[in-house]
Amino acid sequence: MASAGDVFDHGRHGTSLAQVDEAKTRRCSPASVTAVGPPKPLLIAAPCDAGEYPVVVFLHGYLANNYFYSQLLQHVASHGFIVIAPQMYTLSGPDTTAEINSAAAVVDWLAADGLSSTLPPNVRPILTAVSIAGHSRGGKVAFALALGHAKTSLPLAALVAVDPVDGTGLGQQTAPPILTYKETPLRVQAPVMVIGTGLGEVPRNALFPPCAPLGVSHAAFYDECPAPACHLVARDYGHTDMMDDVTRGAKGLATRAVCKNGESRAPMRRFVGGAMVAFLKKWVEGRPEWLDGIRDRPEVAPVVLSAVEFRDE
Repeated sequence: MASAGDVFDHGRHGTSLAQVDEAKTRRCSPASVTAVGPPKPLLIAAPCDAGEYPVVVFLHGYLANNYFYSQLLQHVASHGFIVIAPQMYTLSGPDTTAEINSAAAVVDWLAADGLSSTLPPNVRPILTAVSIAGHSRGGKVAFALALGHAKTSLPLAALVAVDPVDGTGLGQQTAPPILTYKETPLRVQAPVMVIGTGLGEVPRNALFPPCAPLGVSHAAFYDECPAPACHLVARDYGHTDMMDDVTRGAKGLATRAVCKNGESRAPMRRFVGGAMVAFLKKWVEGRPEWLDGIRDRPEVAPVVLSAVEFRDE
């Protein structure tokens, strides 16, 4: 019998992790066939076992690298999902319009069957719909896609925003703004999970402001979500604590130096991965037992939850 806590552990599938660049080609015998490469470099986590699996696109946070999330992506993949993480940019300004368009282009590339040649043998994507997830600024971009800021050729199955951020503070949203601060809910045409952090709204010190400022982060996003939606907040963890244990380079050092952090990344990463899996199992695969279990017994999570909110249809 399935237990709600199962999703917080590594799943039953072994996983592969592959980088795919924009010049990816494939050759088939007897004729040579050139496959169009993805519009952005990708990091792809997939189950190793033969089968058909739903697809999730995961969008990284501001100035982060997609491989900073490799352990999180593999956690989700181990439970039977193909996770596609594009590298949206190397450097970027405050406007997210180009990222929104790039994310839509990645979804369109998936729809054109660009993905199949990059997967392990006999692993096939289910592309009747796609789920979108994102962290920080990537969470904002995920919402923008769900709201139709860029058209995609696949319908949206589910949306997961991990500590999403819509600017540097109230009155300082970045373009295009997502939050409206109106009573009318956002017109998101899919179930939404918003994951928040208790320390994201806390400054690192006098030099560094909060990485997920109050009023433009998780609570504000959830307040504007239509049903069905849920909101889970990890009380003692910070904005980047779902990343890999080791994040190298100057950007990697910044993930620990700029934001207020918890004591260890592993519990938060297990929580975020497990919560994503439980949500996707319910809304993509029609198996609600894991998400319902977290709702009924939030103590099964590997972190203390300060908010467990569900908005039913």
